[in-house]
This record gives sequence, structure tokens and C-alpha cells, in this order.
Amino acid sequence: MYLNSLTYYSLRYGTLKPKRLLKLAQQHGITAFALTDINNTSACLDIVRMAPKYGIRPVLGVDFRNGAQQQFIMLAKNNKGFQQVNSYLSSFLHDSTLEIPSRAKKLPDTIVIYPFNGFKGTELQSHEYLGVRIGDLNRLKFSKWNERKEKLVILHTILYETKRDFNTHRLLRAIDNNMLLSKLPKSEEGSEADQLIAPKALEAAFADFPALIENSKRLLASCTIDFDFSKETPNNQKAYTRNEALDYRLLEKLTYDGLAYRFPDPDEAIHSRIKKELNIIKEKGFVSYFLINWKILKYARSKGYFYVGRGSGANSVIAYLLRITDVDPIELDLYFERFINLYRKNPPDFDIDFSWADRDDITQFIFKRFRNTALITVYNTFKYKASVRELGKVFGLPKSEIDRLSRGDYTLSALDALSQLVVKYATYIQGYPNYLGIHAGGILISERPIHYYTATFMPPKGFATTQFDMVVAEDIGLYKFDILSQRGLGKIKDAVEVVKYNHPQLPPIDIHDIKRFKEDERIKDLLRNAKAIGCFYVESPAMRMLLKKLQVDNYLGLVAASSVIRPGVANSGMMREYILRYRYPDRRKEAHPVLVDIMPETYGVMVYQEDVIKVAHFFGGLTLGEADMLRRGMSGKFRSREEFLKVKSKFFSNCAKDGKPQDMTKEIWRQIESFAGYAFAKGHSASYAVESYQSLFLKAYFPLEYMVATINNGGGFYRTELYVHEARMHGGNILPPCVNQSYGLTVIYKKDIYLGLGLLHSLESKTIQRILKEREAKGVFNSLDNFIERVPISIEQLMILIKVNAFRFTQRNKRELLWEAHMKVNKVTFEEFRPTLFKAEKKDYQLPNLPNTLQEDAFDQIELLGFPLTNPFSLLLEPSNSTLKARDLHHYTGKWVLIDGYLVTTKKTSTNKGKQMFFGTFLDQDGDFIDTVHFPPIAAKFPFRGKGIYRIQGKVLEEFDCINIEVSKMERLPIIEDPRYADNTNKKKIIV
Repeated sequence: MYLNSLTYYSLRYGTLKPKRLLKLAQQHGITAFALTDINNTSACLDIVRMAPKYGIRPVLGVDFRNGAQQQFIMLAKNNKGFQQVNSYLSSFLHDSTLEIPSRAKKLPDTIVIYPFNGFKGTELQSHEYLGVRIGDLNRLKFSKWNERKEKLVILHTILYETKRDFNTHRLLRAIDNNMLLSKLPKSEEGSEADQLIAPKALEAAFADFPALIENSKRLLASCTIDFDFSKETPNNQKAYTRNEALDYRLLEKLTYDGLAYRFPDPDEAIHSRIKKELNIIKEKGFVSYFLINWKILKYARSKGYFYVGRGSGANSVIAYLLRITDVDPIELDLYFERFINLYRKNPPDFDIDFSWADRDDITQFIFKRFRNTALITVYNTFKYKASVRELGKVFGLPKSEIDRLSRGDYTLSALDALSQLVVKYATYIQGYPNYLGIHAGGILISERPIHYYTATFMPPKGFATTQFDMVVAEDIGLYKFDILSQRGLGKIKDAVEVVKYNHPQLPPIDIHDIKRFKEDERIKDLLRNAKAIGCFYVESPAMRMLLKKLQVDNYLGLVAASSVIRPGVANSGMMREYILRYRYPDRRKEAHPVLVDIMPETYGVMVYQEDVIKVAHFFGGLTLGEADMLRRGMSGKFRSREEFLKVKSKFFSNCAKDGKPQDMTKEIWRQIESFAGYAFAKGHSASYAVESYQSLFLKAYFPLEYMVATINNGGGFYRTELYVHEARMHGGNILPPCVNQSYGLTVIYKKDIYLGLGLLHSLESKTIQRILKEREAKGVFNSLDNFIERVPISIEQLMILIKVNAFRFTQRNKRELLWEAHMKVNKVTFEEFRPTLFKAEKKDYQLPNLPNTLQEDAFDQIELLGFPLTNPFSLLLEPSNSTLKARDLHHYTGKWVLIDGYLVTTKKTSTNKGKQMFFGTFLDQDGDFIDTVHFPPIAAKFPFRGKGIYRIQGKVLEEFDCINIEVSKMERLPIIEDPRYADNTNKKKIIV
């Protein structure tokens, strides 16, 4: 009888979680219902997966609506019908100009139900019905449809459970309509009667119309849906060539063809490994998965795109030979069967990173080359602070009050009634799906049409995207291909090109010569001393300190560091233990011998994902399949799943049977639990380390060119300013943009680095294009007049160029140029010049002497670039009297010091008690790093106040050769007043 059930995936409308809907149905004795979310199928497969546990037979469909206006409900009679429903819904979600019609298209294997009170037609087809609500019964008695009861069914919407849920629903509708709750029209919300009620109560309401009850039951009974969640075989495209036998022969051929490139002189161990892997890949049905990845990357190489293949797939020598990854699993002793074994049902992870500039083309290629392709969605949920803001607007609170509530700066009992409601309902809707987004890189390539499983929507980039997320996709046996983007690869690729044009006499760089890089002494020096600013994955303050603590100067050490730095290892306390065992061999004797036997390479410390599997298998007695389930469950995606909890229970019972002390078992479990969801697979870390070595090579030998490429790719961990500073520290001559020398991107000529025009705030891209097009066509500009004659430009755009000194080649003061520009350029500028027969006579204006200072230039640069090109210490109101430098801090270990530093970045974290503390990174006057620790009392008393120079007082601490200052006091130093607007009669004005 329940033909219109909604979950909270009826976005900003429904209130019930899928599991809650099933539980309520079970409690009310409901044995079947139709799930029909509004224009959405996100919950469908999850409901089908969970329903048997609750003794419920689900039917799938969609509630088609324009806004809140219900047009019709379409139910799937079977799986084919579900595909039809998904395709039909997708046609509207792909084209926002289409409205859902009042009459549904006739589709095979579907049933359509129109709301009785809105139906305008006179006839119904065999598959069409009218849905009658309780409130429609009196009207029905006097309707012609009362004589055609065979076409009538019960239409009772399940929207909420309690009064609170209905209030939540109304608030969601107000948020969706961006209006005050008091202004929300009834047409935009559901009915208070849309509550889940027991079958007996529903039948009692329709007691005078028994035919409707029977029709509804019969209609539900005529629908069946069946999906296999056993995941025995993947549902990805089964054969790359459309023939599985041919697929295997191709994989085998490609594998042996790759030997010459990877292993010129392969030994028997390599041949044996190849045979073993090929057999398992074939037996598990993963052949096409490997071949599809190979094809994608073959295309990438044909286009000259840089990429990095990482993830657990890097454990495979087949992946290495197919050039899916650049990690040699033989060298690193990566065990293939740890991630692909006969117990494992899902294929290995291949995370393929491309430059951010190349990924869209790769995605386009995949959609053109492979049928049944879609991106995967992510559910963007209501976060608490955002919910407070949304609900504050809905209740009409003033902005100041909304800000206070969002900050948490209140005592609940002291709030007025409206503010208390905001906090109360923000807690309720926290975690509700708000809208569907796009997974960072997940792509599905299915054997069946994607609509067999889900409807799709069309985001702005124009690639069809599923309505379910990766967890649901895996439940049904669809495993994603991860096509990701990062700026690190763009930096490496662009740096190679910059070196080519700045050093044309040098031979081409083989950036893939990783074996040579691993032995390079310059690279080892950069690693040992953590001088890796700009380098992929090793430039952050935390990584910089870890490298110093570990004294890493080799590839394997960097591979371990790449995983040790992950949150889980650090939070478990095992990062410190790993450092101690790494540096002090005697410390390794304290490790439990069983763990050392399992993980000799990491001295008994779990560092990689493989370590979780090893410990679960050898220490906890789990099978490899169970151990892998444990590892995956730790990521949080499956932590609450029943199967995961069973494996956890088995781990503890096995340890107890083996006589392992309970305290030890609990500690091992704590270590597993603390980081398994964050740790990298060893092959994944190794892949990261390869890219790190590529960037380290460029930084070691071509630091200026590499910094230029870093700036052009949007930086990295830090702001652009630090990379400009780093280039200066390596001898670069940093120059502001110039209309004759600069391009949109930053360029380098020998050691002269001209910042790109694109870095200028508010300079329009069309202005840059016009300048470059004119310069390329007719040569450089020789004066401001010449520029104005040739480039159509508004006075506002011209002022930006003059203020940043982009006309300094004229050797004229920029204040004079500004006056002249205002006299010669109209505010309104045509797109193109109108040709004239005669040129107007130039008029020279006599201007007074208008000098400008370096300090004025610095403030113009701050306004236009975001940072000064001079030393920021030169802008202090009073010169810094701190003589202490960062390089001398190690002489003051345990002592109190005072030092001035220019703030680079901060990192906020929380103590075990939930209090906020910070880590700070500063530059001293010489440009060297100062690292600080701000514990909660100090962080609260002396907070960071934005960019600037701070006077830092604190105690110098040293741990594993790393120097930090534990801050006891900090203040931001005042700088001079902006001289461009200063009152020259009052020199004491300051800016803080």
C-alpha cells in the first residue's frame, strides 16, 4: 500500500535516513513499500541491500516533481523497468531547460501513478493509475473515477516520523527556497498528514474503498527488483576487446613486451612473479581492469602528458610492465598477493594522477572510448556551522547573532528561543545530504548501461555523474577508476619546458631517470637538510621536520616517511616510536619480537597498509580475505557494517585462543584502529616518492626554473609569495610585471624572473590577451602613448599596469604616467579601435615633479600582487632590533629567546582534550625558517592576527635535531602607514 516513500535523499525535502525508514517499516509490520525519492535514486541500491535484514521487499521508483509540485510517480516492475526509470529521470537532469511534463512517457516495464487531485486527463493507459490520498476521499465519492476503481490506488506519502521531523522538513524547504520560514508558502511543503502510519490505520482510513487497498497491494506485488551484492565477480566492463580470451592474450603480450623497457635482463624470479600475477588476475576476472588502465595511459603518453600511477596496484609487476606505475615492486619487495589474492573480490586500486591541466582531456577520452561510463557522485552534507548559518537566515536572525552562533560563542541556556531553535535543528540536520557533488576522480566503466543501476545528472563540466557514491558502487560490484589531478605534475612538466628555453644549450632532461636520481648527492643533501620547498609532498613544515628527524637521504627512507607522516601513524604515537627505532638501533630491541618478525623493515612499527594485513593475518589469525576486510573497514566506509564487526570480534577471539595477553591484543588493535584508514599502501608511498625525486632533481639543479614552474601552477603547500621568496634565495632577480617582457604566466630570462601579468589582481584576461596579441604582431611598446594607441584598454585596467611599474622601460615616474593616463584615456573603451583617417595631434602636458618611493611601490605591490617584492621587514614602523637569526637557534636550546619573524603559514590542531593549539612557520630577516609551537593557553592569549611580522618570545626546544620555539608571548609589530594615502603632517600614524 505504501507507494510513495521518501528518504532524506529527497534533497532538502525528506527527513528519514534509509536505515531508519526500514526500521520504522519493520516496527509497523510493513512487509513491502516503494522507495520513490524526489528526482533521485541515491538510496535505491542501499535500500535493496539492507531490506532483507528487516524482512521487507522493496520496490524502486521515482517521485517526479517540478520543484515541490508532484507530477507523477513512476515505479519499476523489474530491473529493466528500473533502467527505464533511471534513463527517463536522467533526461531531465541532463538538461536543466526541460520541465517534467504532467503526463509521463510510456516506458516498458514501468507503472505510473498520478496524484488524483492534480490529474487533468480523462483516460488512463493500462500501466497508469490515479493515487488517492486520505484527504481526497470525500471528493472521490462525487468523482467519475469512483466508477472506475480499478484505476485507483492509495497514495500515502511517507515523509516523516514525528512532529519534529515535520518541522525539520519545513526548515529544509525554507533553506531550499532561500526564504524566511514565515514566508514559506504551503505549496512548497508537504502535508502534516505525510506521516508513516501502520497498515491497519491506513486500511481503516480507506475502509469504504476496499478496491483501492487491494489494487495497491496487487500493484506492489507485481513489482520485483533483484541485485546481487555478493560481489563474486566485478560488474565493470568485462572484456576490453569484447572477448575475454583475447583480453588475456593481449595482457600477456603487453606484459612480456614491457620486459625490455623495465628489466633488460630479467631473471627467473621476475618470470616466476609474472606468471603468478597473470594467473591470479585471470582467475579473479581483473584482466580488463588492467587493460583499460593501460589504454588510458597509452593515450596519455601519446599526448605527452605526465602521470603518476599509485595505490595498491603499484604492488603489481604487471602494472609496472604495462607502465601503469613507475614503482619497481621487485626492488621494494612489494607483495602482490597482499592486495590481490584469491580471497579478494575487488580489484586493486590504481590512482592515476595527471596534471590539473590535462585531466579533463583524459576524462573526455575515457567517455569517448568506453561505453557505459559515468563519474561518481559524493554526498555533500549539511555541516553544523553551515547549518547554523542557513537556519539563522531562515529564522530571520541578524548577521551578528548568526556569526556568534556559528562560532559557538554562547551558553545554550542563555540564548533566546529562536537562537535555541537554530542550534537544536542544526544538530538534527547535521549530516543530511544537501546536494550531490562529484568525486575527486572516480569514474565507472560498467558492463551494463549505467542506468541499470542509477540515474545520472550533468554537472557543469558536462560528464554524466551517478546519483550514488563509491561505497554503493562497490556494494554492487562496480569499482572505480581513479583519474585524479594535482599541480605537482604540472610543475614538473612545465619546469622541464622552462629549462629547455632558458638553457637551450643543455641536452633534454630525462625526468624519468629515477634510478640516477636516487644516487644523486645533491638530492640527498636536499633531503637530509629538508631544503625541499616547492617539491612534491616533502615541502610542508611537518614533512620538513620529519625528514630532519629521520635524517632521510635515500629512496626507501623517503618511502617510509611518506606513510609515517600520515595522520593515523602520528596520532597513534607510533611515528615517534618509528623515529626512535630508526635513529637508535638499540631501541629496536624493546619491540615485541612477533611484530618485528612480521615487519622487520619498519622495526615492528605499522607504517603501511600492508602492515595491517600482515598483523591481522599473522598476529590475529585472520585469513587474508578477512584481514583485507579489516583494513578496508578501518577507512570508516564499512566500520559499522556487520561483516566488519564480525572480523573485529574474530581478531580478539583468535588472539585469546593463542594465549596472547589481553593488554597486548588491545594495544595492537589500538594501533591498527588509529591509522589503518589513513596509512598508505607501500606502493602508494613509493609512487609519491618517485614524484618527489623528480621534483627534487629539478630543485637541486634548476631551482629558478623550478620555482617559475611552481608559481605558474598555482604554488603548492604555501602561497605564491613564498615561492617568489625561494627563487630570490637561489639568486633570482625578481621583477614586477612588464608590458614588454611579461606574459600571462611568469617567465625567466637567465636569472631575471618577470612575474606574470596573470598574478595581478583585477587585471582582466582579455586585457592580457590584447597586450600579448599586439606585442606579438607589431613588436614591443616604446612609450605609454604607443601602448594606448595600440591596445584598447580602460583607465582602470591601465592604472593597474602603471601602478605595478609595468611601464618602467619608459624611465618615467609612475605618478607622472598616472596623471598622463587620466588625461589621455576615456573610462569607456571600445572592444576594438575604430579606424580613423588622421591621427590626433599629440599634446604634451607639463607636469610637476611627482616622485614616488620604494615604500609606495611596496604598498602598490601588496594591493596588486598580494605581497611586496621588497623585504617585508623594511616596512616596519620601527626597525627590528632582534639580532637573533634562525640559523643560530640551536645554540640556545633550553633558553628563552626573542626573535622577529614574518608569518608564512599556520596549522591549527586540537589537543586530546579538544582545545585548540597551533604550529607556526615564519621567516627571519635572512629568509630562513622559524618553527613555533603555540599551546592552548598561549594560543588563546596571543592569537595570530593575519599576515605580518611578529615578535616571538619563547623557549628553544630541540628534538631529533629539529629546532622549535615554544611560544610564551607573541605580538604583531606595527608597520608604516600606507605612504600613498599618508598625511605628511603626521608621520606617527601606523597600520597594525
